[in-house]
Amino acid sequence: MGRVIQKILISNRGEIAVRIMRTAKKLGIRTVAIYSRIDADSLHVNMADEAYCIGEAELSETYLNIPKIIEIATETDCDAIHPGYGFLAENPLFVKACDEAGIIFIGPSSHSMQVMGNKIEARAFAKKSGVPITEGLTGDKERLLKAKDQVGFPVLLKAAAGGGGKGMRIVRDEKELEEALEATARQAKAYFGDETVYIEKYLEEPRHIEIQILADKHGNVVHLFERECSIQRRYQKIIEESPSATLTPEVRKKMGEAAVQIGKEIGYTNAGTIEFLVDKELNFYFLEMNTRIQVEHPVTELVTGIDIVEQQIHIAEGKRLSLRQDDIHQHGHAIECRIYAEDPENNFLPSPGFMTLYCEPQGEHIRIDTGVTPGTEIKSAFDPMISKLVVWGETRTKAANLINKALALYGIHGIRTNISYLKKLIVGEPFLNNTISTKFCDEHTDEIVAEIKLEKEEIPRHILLIGYLLVSLNHKQTNGFRSVEPGDLWASVGFWRHIVNLTVSCEGEETRVCIPRSHENLMEFEIEGKIYQAEIQDCQHSSMQFTIDQEPYHILYSEDKDQQEYVSLGGHIFLMKRLDFLPNDLIAASTESLDMNHSHVSAPMPGKVIKINVKPGEEVKKGDVLMIIEAMKMENNIVASRDAHIQEVNVELQQLVEVHSPLVVFEEEGSEVVK
Repeated sequence: MGRVIQKILISNRGEIAVRIMRTAKKLGIRTVAIYSRIDADSLHVNMADEAYCIGEAELSETYLNIPKIIEIATETDCDAIHPGYGFLAENPLFVKACDEAGIIFIGPSSHSMQVMGNKIEARAFAKKSGVPITEGLTGDKERLLKAKDQVGFPVLLKAAAGGGGKGMRIVRDEKELEEALEATARQAKAYFGDETVYIEKYLEEPRHIEIQILADKHGNVVHLFERECSIQRRYQKIIEESPSATLTPEVRKKMGEAAVQIGKEIGYTNAGTIEFLVDKELNFYFLEMNTRIQVEHPVTELVTGIDIVEQQIHIAEGKRLSLRQDDIHQHGHAIECRIYAEDPENNFLPSPGFMTLYCEPQGEHIRIDTGVTPGTEIKSAFDPMISKLVVWGETRTKAANLINKALALYGIHGIRTNISYLKKLIVGEPFLNNTISTKFCDEHTDEIVAEIKLEKEEIPRHILLIGYLLVSLNHKQTNGFRSVEPGDLWASVGFWRHIVNLTVSCEGEETRVCIPRSHENLMEFEIEGKIYQAEIQDCQHSSMQFTIDQEPYHILYSEDKDQQEYVSLGGHIFLMKRLDFLPNDLIAASTESLDMNHSHVSAPMPGKVIKINVKPGEEVKKGDVLMIIEAMKMENNIVASRDAHIQEVNVELQQLVEVHSPLVVFEEEGSEVVK
């Protein structure tokens, strides 16, 4: 039995830091966060019991700064450090630094990291253990060119010391090999400081399947079954699930046993993952080992009921595993989607920035691991992953249906995301029929993006127009909603009691909308000659549930600081704008947008006069605010179109005016115009 951990420093950020904190708090363990200056407003900083700024923005000065992290852990009397994934999680020098400082590292030994962190050493170890591997070679360009026939084409080139898909290339014939070797070596040197390359036999249409293991310090090793991660884009996993729909019970058993064997023979401790490639005949081959907790660990937790972070902490304390292999079972099916700030329509370029809306789907069997909150800025300095959406269902079909619904309700505005791309993958026949491979996204992304565009275009515009107007009519200047009670909707329109005509822009296309009448909580909309009856069911914050002709719909709404308005429906986001009233800062807007001429100023919209700033005989300059008209709970400044003398003011305070009603008459130009 080792030390009892009472305080943990988490040397990470974002969703994994928050995830670790939740388990630590459940166990009564205090947490310490570190953060760079640009991360000061992050969720992990606010959730921790203590938080310390470690530097400005450079990773080498912050999340990769081993001496500084150890210093903070020591000064705050931390018993242990949890590295999460990425950053220093698989750095043996960090483990040694923790050991030297007397701090428990919640992870494996530096020896395990060194062996498994290098692909060449890891493959040699797996081969020695009798675990199948693909044929492979390693060395410099000249050696590999001479020995290429030992493997046979096609081949996959990789950086020997790296991961994450950096520098990986598929080469299908000899004439491409020399140039590809040079490029891979260059990238290996740039990313990992080691230009060594290795070649392995490339499997056509492989599956990527990994086995989660847990190992204590007493020689006990168990596996928590598999996760399939075959949906990848540029070698990066984006959808993971457990159990795999590909494996047979016999192959699943063999892969689990192989993973446990590797863990035992290397003397591994803590949580780790053995990754395999599986071919069409269900032959499996060792790929690599990740000596840390994985991004996709939640799917394993949902199907086994085991908190992997809790097990990590207990193992680090020196406790024996309380789990026996025969006690561990898979129940139901879990699917995870990684939500990224990236633009699928623009080659998946990162899309950092401020979110005008962040609205998570809610419901039973839905789990979201994230490090962001509403109003969070997605920063360009870090990985673009916003969150992980994970669901559980009794069957794979039920889990797929649930995550499809959850993706449709996941509202993120202001930045681009891959939500619509993920949704299209989940509902596609290749995923549902399990006919995908690790190459699927790279081969089919163009057609997937085209399908997304077509699906967005085919959404009936009347649904968007009506939903947006229901929101707009109940929208406060504070960008919030007031609650809507039956019979109250017409009151939200204010003082209008006549037929209302509005012009709405949806993705730049203008449409005239007529609202003939309203009764209690029902409104009629006339759009392009057709009448629709709409009723609000629920209106909370940035969410609106309503019916059109008794068909239910749900939209999300937001507005940015530049008064750009967004509506999302079914996972698609639309830019909306009402053209019947003017922005609050009209005084700075062009007066040509008003219904004005050089002799008078007319009302640009129906409304109520709530302030008059001028009298007959006064002189005004172009841009001066003549009066304020209230319409739809908005105050609209009416400004002078030119320098002039006021001849007449044709309205009074609280007077209701129609569109084009003459408000102010100027004296004729040339008579007494102000110079």
